Amino acid sequence: MSVSGFAAPWWFLLLIVLAAVAVGYVLVQRSRRRRTLRFANLELLNRIAPSSPGWVRHVPAVLVLVSLMLLTFGLAGPTAEQKVPRDRATVILAIDVSLSMEATDIEPTRLDAAKDAALTFLEEIPDGVNLGIVSFAGTASVLVSPTTQRESARNAIESLSLARSTATGEGIFASLQAIEGFSAVVGGAEGPPPAKVVLMADGKQTVPTQDPTDPRGAYTAARAAKEADVPISTISFGTERGSVEIEGRDIPVPVDDVAMDEIARITGGDFHKAATAEQIKDVYEDLGEQIGYEIEESDASRPWMALGAIMLIVAAGSSLFLGQRLP
Repeated sequence: MSVSGFAAPWWFLLLIVLAAVAVGYVLVQRSRRRRTLRFANLELLNRIAPSSPGWVRHVPAVLVLVSLMLLTFGLAGPTAEQKVPRDRATVILAIDVSLSMEATDIEPTRLDAAKDAALTFLEEIPDGVNLGIVSFAGTASVLVSPTTQRESARNAIESLSLARSTATGEGIFASLQAIEGFSAVVGGAEGPPPAKVVLMADGKQTVPTQDPTDPRGAYTAARAAKEADVPISTISFGTERGSVEIEGRDIPVPVDDVAMDEIARITGGDFHKAATAEQIKDVYEDLGEQIGYEIEESDASRPWMALGAIMLIVAAGSSLFLGQRLP
């Protein structure tokens, strides 16, 4: 019975008529009582008249008015927000597979926890969403072009392996290229489906340089995504105490929240921080809700009409029971 708006609110003008009917009913009852008292012998009337049902006799009339009010609400076309699966959307899941993802600050490792959460993400989004997988380290690879076939995406995620360096910008550019190629094929009369990139990384860009404003850097790629109207939701995955062992040396690999936040800001996407395996699952669950579903206004008049009809039937039944006639 929740209501968020009305499609035809002018039907509420009928409430003025109902109010007039209610006032008229009260006036008629008072007028009838005055006429009875004026011409009746009260002492004789009390002896021979059957006992009055009192206020109970007004129940059918009240029920009729309430039912008409409910039916008026139904005629006004109440609407309610409803979550419906998207049937046209493209999502690229871009995952950092640099050596820093081997850090064990998130058990068992950052990469293993990311894989597990990404596989859960596959189950969260509706079947109609086209999902692609991009991995990036020193270079970026489109492992799976956007498709509704989840098995290929699942296999790609499970087979992710580590490599040197972090080319965040290349990961974004590869994602945009995959989206552009897919949109050119399935655009049609309605145009390309809305697209989004989910970027998960844990460290600073190292390739081609550490400067994200480099022509192939992360911020440059983010601005390209903004121009293409492709928001990027970023997941900053890891903690400040992360470290990995490379060639016998313990190398600190703290998470880079600043860069990930800036990428999301530039593109109009959302920034998420995940410092535990459970948190990254929660983030993916939230993203699945945002990406896979949209809120639509749906007709919510049926409960009002049904309740109004039931109330009208009850009013008729109570009138027959109390006075052997319909109101």
